[in-house]
Amino acid sequence: MKYLEYTPLDRINDFLSHVNLGERTIKGCLEAYSCKHTGTDKRLSLSLENEILDHLGKSSDTDSSSPVEYLFSRSSRKTLIYLLLTLHHMYPDYDFSAVRAHEYFTEESWDSFKQIFDVYMFEVSKEWLEENEGGPLLETLYKALDEVVKVAECEIYSYNPEAEADPFLEKGAIWSYHFFFYNRKLKRVVSFRFSCLSNLVSEEFFADESSHEEDEIFDGMDM
Repeated sequence: MKYLEYTPLDRINDFLSHVNLGERTIKGCLEAYSCKHTGTDKRLSLSLENEILDHLGKSSDTDSSSPVEYLFSRSSRKTLIYLLLTLHHMYPDYDFSAVRAHEYFTEESWDSFKQIFDVYMFEVSKEWLEENEGGPLLETLYKALDEVVKVAECEIYSYNPEAEADPFLEKGAIWSYHFFFYNRKLKRVVSFRFSCLSNLVSEEFFADESSHEEDEIFDGMDM
């Protein structure tokens, strides 16, 4: 996997790096990758493939409605591995299990993504219009994604892990979403994560830290 630089994505990233809405802060990040394997990727890909096949060999669940059924397709396994490799490049110190991760991915459509974006990024979109020219945030996002991965040809996935399996979850998070736009033909994937953090939690954290430091200072003084 190779990180790809695209100016249209950078413009949105600069805006979404820190949008202060008073008691809350919205943060977002877009990252594009080529699915061309490096030496490390090949080893990790083989390891993930073996993990999946081993799990399938031990599983007696043949119910077509079971999420395990998804892994019997070689094409589906390949897609899952590409998504996991993307996560690995974004968070190299975290061990993503293929067997657990497939339960956290859900196939979406542009309409379902748009519905979530319109609801949760409504206030941010207003801020964008006040600070930027060239159209609404969602329209700008679509054009940027289209330049990289051609949205109409994409498979879209949401990633919703449990809290302990989410390396992106930050202190004070109120909500968090993570989507992948994968173009099988172009062999490119774009990750888009956005979250809402409570500024009140951050302020309490820093107040506690400050108080702790003061206590340490006075502990070393004769009163």
